[in-house]
Amino acid sequence: MTPVLYLSHGAPPLADDATWTRQLAGWSADLEKPKAILVVSAHWEEAPLTLGATTTVPLVYDFWGFPDRYYQVEYAAPGAPELADKVRKLLRSTRTPVHDAPDRGLDHGAYVPLVEMYPDADIPVLQVSMPSLDPRELFDLGRKLAPLRDEGVLIIGSGFFTHNLSALGQTDGTDGAPPSWSSEFDHWGAETLREGDLDALLDFQHKAPAAALAHPRIEHFAPLFVSLGAASSEGKGETVIDGYWHGLAKRSLQFD
Repeated sequence: MTPVLYLSHGAPPLADDATWTRQLAGWSADLEKPKAILVVSAHWEEAPLTLGATTTVPLVYDFWGFPDRYYQVEYAAPGAPELADKVRKLLRSTRTPVHDAPDRGLDHGAYVPLVEMYPDADIPVLQVSMPSLDPRELFDLGRKLAPLRDEGVLIIGSGFFTHNLSALGQTDGTDGAPPSWSSEFDHWGAETLREGDLDALLDFQHKAPAAALAHPRIEHFAPLFVSLGAASSEGKGETVIDGYWHGLAKRSLQFD
């Protein structure tokens, strides 16, 4: 089956980080080219679950205060109407309606990493909203989407492993080490994923150290639960990228 990913996607300046862009490009080079990509991003919460554009429309530059060049980035990936139809069939019921937003382009949680991983923009991409931030609901959503893996669809949960913008750039001491809350949460997450402790992950707000500091609001950790649900690895994920960016953990994972 096609693997499932959880990406720490970074802000638009990720494109200027030679190490991170090289890591993302190397990762995609090691994967079989997917037939389509389905993205759940931290930057789109909408209920009921909503499907984004199925044609090529302008990107959503959902950030403020950056130099003009970051608003000139383009990623004209093909739309994925066939994938959208499959998602509707897998999800739609009287209890889980599916809506459409045909003018909603890819936000930076989707296109920022894809520009580095698949720069030719030749793979159909569909973005869907997060209808909830409840970990178990998102896990169930991933379970329902899992059959797409058999058809060569790369499912990506795109967030940030720690995400506290009010503390962006914090370090501990003079050696540039990340703040303790970020490193403690990151270490806990890595160990818990390695052990496959799904119950602890789903209850991370009570089980993880410094959870309230690492995620004052949980939307950037939440896409991980879609990835976990779509995976067949019982919560065990392989870390492909780790380290920190301005004190935030950029841990990114692959589930086979």
